[in-house]
Amino acid sequence: MLKKAAALFLVCASAAICVSCGPTTSRYLYAAIPTSDEIVAFREDPNSGILTELAVSPITAGPAVQSLVIHPSNKYLYAANAGEGDVSLFLISSDGTIAESGSRTPVGTDPTVLAMDSKGAYLYVANTGDESISAFSISATSGVLTPVSQVSGPTAPLGIIPINLQVAGGFLYVTGAGEQGYIEVFSINNGVLTPLSPASFYITGTNPYGLAITPNGSYLYTANNVDNSISEFSVTSGALSQFSNSPIGQQTGYSGPVALLIDKSGKYLYVANQGTTNLAGYSIGSTDGSLTLLTTSPFGTGANPSVLASDSGGAYLFVGNQKSPFAIQSFSLDTSSGQLTSVHSYTVPNAPASIATTF
Repeated sequence: MLKKAAALFLVCASAAICVSCGPTTSRYLYAAIPTSDEIVAFREDPNSGILTELAVSPITAGPAVQSLVIHPSNKYLYAANAGEGDVSLFLISSDGTIAESGSRTPVGTDPTVLAMDSKGAYLYVANTGDESISAFSISATSGVLTPVSQVSGPTAPLGIIPINLQVAGGFLYVTGAGEQGYIEVFSINNGVLTPLSPASFYITGTNPYGLAITPNGSYLYTANNVDNSISEFSVTSGALSQFSNSPIGQQTGYSGPVALLIDKSGKYLYVANQGTTNLAGYSIGSTDGSLTLLTTSPFGTGANPSVLASDSGGAYLFVGNQKSPFAIQSFSLDTSSGQLTSVHSYTVPNAPASIATTF
């Protein structure tokens, strides 16, 4: 899920086909639509992966809303507003409806990506315009954000233009745009970021928009958009070691990798290829993290697949397609083989820039 990246990643989401849900408790999916300053909201049937747009959708959001993240409690949704330099807090009701709460929290210039730790204690904001990270503690009772001062001031400075970030194992990983792409690593102590020592910068491919880390924190991958490649790293105490065969170039028929997603089991990596109309699927080696292209790959999508998300149960994967007809596509995921099967495609008002699902 970046304003400079937003030029690549925009995708709209809105009107969907209504289908009745199954007996299991519903889950919810939200997508940011920057061009119309809206968030679209869907109910997900966890038995089928079918989406039904909520009657209140779309919901008015902040200017150029870019990135969404949901608190593990399922009570709060945060949205980065790139056009205003702040973050909105939305309260999530039991029926999936959301309502903005309180005043928006100022951050740096051009906030485009959000990341949260697994416990929901801290929120991190990548500010593309001033190349910095804003950090906040999260109130468990209200969701309100409180700024966490960094060593050098209100924000943690970066040496790169941030285009993606993730929190894993007490570390924050940030990918940076440019002809020479980088990953910058910070250790985290109560929300305070410190560049990893002795080395905090690691070389990867050109414009590494995609970033994914295995659930056990052992392996990290980047999707290098311009290079049409995937970089592979092992992770030890936050430090990265690139595989000897990395990066691996994608085969003919796969072009412009822009987003990565690892399934809940940690067995499969999926790649949204923005330059084509497909996803690539790879199995992840259980002992060495190596990637092997699935024999059933590729999996067809709409135009410009650029955003990926999965549901909390790991049985369904969602794709945001950023060229007309703009859509969010639902796939079932066979965890025994990695096979994806299309469930349905749901048209939305414009290009979705981010998709978030409840836990």
